[in-house]
Amino acid sequence: MKRILSLLVVCVSIPLVLNAQVSKQEPVKKPLPIIDIHVHSISMGNFQMGDLCPWFLENMPGTDPKTGMSFPKKDCVDPWKPAKNDDELTAAFIETINRLNITAVVFCDNPKMLFRWKKLAPDRIIPGIGVSSPGDITAEAMSDSLSSGFYKVMSECAPQYQGMSPSDTSLDKYFAIAEKLDLPVGIHMGTGGNGMANIMGTKFRAAMGNPLELEDLLHRHPKLRVWVQHAGYPFTDELIAVMGWNAYVFLDISGFIWSYPQEEIHMVIKRLIQAGFGKRIMYGTDFMGYPKMIEASIGLIQNASYLTEEQKRDILYNNAARFLRLDQGKMN
Repeated sequence: MKRILSLLVVCVSIPLVLNAQVSKQEPVKKPLPIIDIHVHSISMGNFQMGDLCPWFLENMPGTDPKTGMSFPKKDCVDPWKPAKNDDELTAAFIETINRLNITAVVFCDNPKMLFRWKKLAPDRIIPGIGVSSPGDITAEAMSDSLSSGFYKVMSECAPQYQGMSPSDTSLDKYFAIAEKLDLPVGIHMGTGGNGMANIMGTKFRAAMGNPLELEDLLHRHPKLRVWVQHAGYPFTDELIAVMGWNAYVFLDISGFIWSYPQEEIHMVIKRLIQAGFGKRIMYGTDFMGYPKMIEASIGLIQNASYLTEEQKRDILYNNAARFLRLDQGKMN
């Protein structure tokens, strides 16, 4: 994440549905549209993770300072392999979003990758740029970038990794810009990953990911549209409280959807729907480096027996289309 945040200033300088088998006589039906509201435009040159088993955090036994951090090995039938380089990642990503009819909100982690993807799939990429601390980018530069019209969202904003609350007044000028321009803001909240404090020595504070930390920010900016990323997990009840009093707050299930135990993921989604917020849950992957991540994440929603077809469509498309104010009739 530190590596991702360091690229923000650079960004400013540069203005499962798998298709069913059909006979040759039958036309191939285009899949129903999907919006992935949480994609990172990383470069594989900065990627240091190896093969990954989906839902790998189903066992977190803890460790000891003397032995260091290690993750239990999980038997995988089909582990995710990272792309070998930027070309492979780009080809796989563009092919996947075209084949599965996905529109992706892509954050400016690596400007070259973002602009490359936008050029290759101009109608499927919605660019975003975020801020996590006042040192990332000046308010003037952020205003210029957002005012240009290229960036459609302010995201990913991750003050939690700096040990800061999103309501910290030092960030207020940035959120004021988004409110003035009427752009949605995506804020990292909740989980930071198992043992990250031990691995990175980060300033990350779990308490700063509590959705209740949004209250002062939302009171100061009553017209700000915010989506809580990663479902604010594990602060589900607190998220429900915030969404209950502020109808402009939505959430995405990115990252959380492929890392934690499936039973836990489904329990949280069911809890949010049970509380009445099925129209404000948005699909997202937190895509970074693993081409198979998108299809596996979509499959978790499409195979959820407790979700109706309407609820699946809301999560995979309708809710984000409303939140982003897209013309649903014109979507591919």
